[in-house]
Amino acid sequence: MKTYLKQYLAICFIALSFTLQAQDIEFENGKTYTIGGVTATGDTSFNEQTIVAYSGLKKGKQIKIPGETIANAIKKLWGSKLFSDIEIYLKNVEGNTAFLEIKLSDLPQLIDVKVTGVKKGKVEGIIKDNKLKKGVKVTENLITTTKNFLEKKYRKDGFYNAKVNINTIEIKDTIQKARVNMVVAIDKGEKVKIRDIIFEGDSALKEKVLRKAMKSTKKINRLRILKRSKFIDSAYQADLASVVDKYAENGYRDARILSDSISVNDDKTISLHIKVEEGDLYKFGKINFIGNTVYSDEQLDRYIRIKEGETYNGVMLQKRIQDNSKPDGDDIANLYQNNGYLFSSISPVEVSAENNVIDLEIRISEGKPAYFNNVSVIGNDRTNDHVVYRELRTRPGQLYSKADVVRTVRELGQLGFFDAQEIAPDFKNPNPNEGTIDMEFSVKETGSSQIELQGGYGGGGFIGTLGLSFNNFSIKDIFNKKAYRPVPMGDGQKLALRLQASQFFQTYSFSFSEPWLGGKRPVQFSVSLSHTKQFQFNAFDPNVRNRRPDRSRSFNITGITLGLAKRLTVPDNFFTLSQALSYQVYDLNNFNTQLFSFGDGSSKNLSYTFGLTRNNTRIDPIFPTGGSNFSVTAKFSPPWSLFDGVDYSALLDEQNENRQIINNLRTNQNPTAQETAAGNEASARISEIDQERFDWLEFYKINFKADWYTELTKNFVLRPSVEFGLLGAYNNDRGVIPFERFFVGGDGLGNFALDGRQIVQLRGYPNQSLSTQDGGSIYNKFSLELRYPVTLKASAKIYALGFLEGGNSYNNFRDFNPFEIKRSAGLGVRIFMPAFGLLGIDFGHRFDDIPGQPGSSGAWETHFIIGQQF
Repeated sequence: MKTYLKQYLAICFIALSFTLQAQDIEFENGKTYTIGGVTATGDTSFNEQTIVAYSGLKKGKQIKIPGETIANAIKKLWGSKLFSDIEIYLKNVEGNTAFLEIKLSDLPQLIDVKVTGVKKGKVEGIIKDNKLKKGVKVTENLITTTKNFLEKKYRKDGFYNAKVNINTIEIKDTIQKARVNMVVAIDKGEKVKIRDIIFEGDSALKEKVLRKAMKSTKKINRLRILKRSKFIDSAYQADLASVVDKYAENGYRDARILSDSISVNDDKTISLHIKVEEGDLYKFGKINFIGNTVYSDEQLDRYIRIKEGETYNGVMLQKRIQDNSKPDGDDIANLYQNNGYLFSSISPVEVSAENNVIDLEIRISEGKPAYFNNVSVIGNDRTNDHVVYRELRTRPGQLYSKADVVRTVRELGQLGFFDAQEIAPDFKNPNPNEGTIDMEFSVKETGSSQIELQGGYGGGGFIGTLGLSFNNFSIKDIFNKKAYRPVPMGDGQKLALRLQASQFFQTYSFSFSEPWLGGKRPVQFSVSLSHTKQFQFNAFDPNVRNRRPDRSRSFNITGITLGLAKRLTVPDNFFTLSQALSYQVYDLNNFNTQLFSFGDGSSKNLSYTFGLTRNNTRIDPIFPTGGSNFSVTAKFSPPWSLFDGVDYSALLDEQNENRQIINNLRTNQNPTAQETAAGNEASARISEIDQERFDWLEFYKINFKADWYTELTKNFVLRPSVEFGLLGAYNNDRGVIPFERFFVGGDGLGNFALDGRQIVQLRGYPNQSLSTQDGGSIYNKFSLELRYPVTLKASAKIYALGFLEGGNSYNNFRDFNPFEIKRSAGLGVRIFMPAFGLLGIDFGHRFDDIPGQPGSSGAWETHFIIGQQF
């Protein structure tokens, strides 16, 4: 303000300056002169020619003295914001020639800034936000703006009493420049808590209802955990609007806030005083539609869903016309926009409010149907264009649909190649007269390839894992040296290699998938190869840590799987149908296990898997905020027992007889040589029968899983989940196979799981502790998570969670009880960074005993997830 006042005074007293100088110089007031020369003097670092040229007072130019030319020159020099003092003098007059002098002083330059009262990590941000960089000119406006910005910022954050003082210190040295250091002293004070919220003038609605309408402004309540009682001005202003909306929802459309004030209490808390005027209660009258030709009144009535005589609800009315909080809302605006009418507008107009009954006209301007003209994507630096464009639901020449724009944003986010929070559709060149629109989607590449490095102790030894997963791979460039950055990328293919090993087992796997086989349709082709080798040991032996595996006794599993998955259009285009054919060989080399009686031999598994999934979760695969994900899969082998000609009932009877012989032998303390030989023969026969039973595996396996995501309030997302699995046999005499079983408990990370075993997470319990050593044939699990995002920025996505879980595994249907579950609860954190991938830690508290370990309930279990992404 001082600067502008000084400028004003300088201009006003130009004539006076000339008059003072005219004591020794004779000139005629208001006469036109020719400038004979201009000099520049004063405390400035700028050279004379620059100053004179910028002022516009050129030699030979005709001016009036006094007059507007000199006033404009001063204005122009002030406008440069480089000077603190500017004066123009008339030095001499020779006839009609005037000689001028510009005398000025530079504004001081900023050399250094010191910020006090905040943490060191915040200083750089304060300097950057206020543009306090070295060399900037220090003006009164800069100081005032910085002070106001910081005080407003901290008050918004709840520091209602924040104070900021800014001082400048002049630097005295030999350099002929005005220079200063700046000290920004910040006193945030304590965050102010709200002791009470007091309403005045409320009678129709209770204070409790009005306080509840204030989502972010709450008074102190020690029993409340999730909502703060600290005062934040921006949130408070939004909550005042919510109070008015609450009245509007209940028929009081004229309600308003008359005044609000803050009083400071003795205990340094504050009380909020809000005075309201409720107005009268209104009801809906007649609602007529004007201007609609595409849809009938009856069709539009289905979206409004308001009957004459109902209590007026302005908020509900607006949401049913156009719900801005839901891009896919069930409202009239979306009805038009999803069918091409981008340029439509819908306005409710009150035509009568007689006797507090509001008659409405909903006036609709439909406009022309809009068609996409040009559709483009920018920002895909690594991902090839065809990978992005094939996911677009918006094509040139296609009728505009808002639903297709929203779906395109989701599809691009679900790819995992781009930061889902940064995907933005931009409408360009809208032309209502021609009915055309250009669309540009802006994306930001993010890390989509992972390297998994894990190490841990389990099963009696150290387990190490190395995994490489390239989720945007390009196999066509595999022989192109220039494409390695660090690997060929950009075609949307997935390539994964994984090695896991300990002294007891080794696992190798390779998989590749192409999401658009042939490049024309979303048909995913996948192939995977795997091999695992397990050495003989007893994981439940308490002395296992002092033992070494016997590498001459091994269990080898080798398999291959081919898969096809196709995106469907019926019942809707969120469904995917998947099919897979797999073949595995289980080879035992002097390896004995309780799964079956033979230790030498092999089993073969030829199976077909059919799956149906529906995934419409919203945009960000790391932190979905809505939608659901359902999947059901059925895996089964051919019914070999129908045509192999084996009487499995007789084999079962024979096996039972042989087991009885062995049991009798065990109870006989002095068996004869003949009885011993009979026992050995029975044991050998049991192994032969098992080898025949499991030569080709015969089974069916059904899995079901469903997740829902609901945003309860802003940022709080509830995720309920249910899972079920069943492993069965066509022929009960043949029995349930010893593979493909369920292992419940722990972090859900599988070790050497290529025998088809399914590892089911249930936090709060040790890994696989809720199943027998051989696994269960049935399991069920229920889970409830509440998630809250700390940050969803591209550099790091962090969210906290709380969970309740329950589940169990069962050996057969006789034992199955879906309500007899092992329960747990806990807290966790997930961190996703492009440099490291997904990191997580969960702390789970179990409420029930681990099977076989009485008194083990009540303990805490820690679970880790670690990975890396580049």
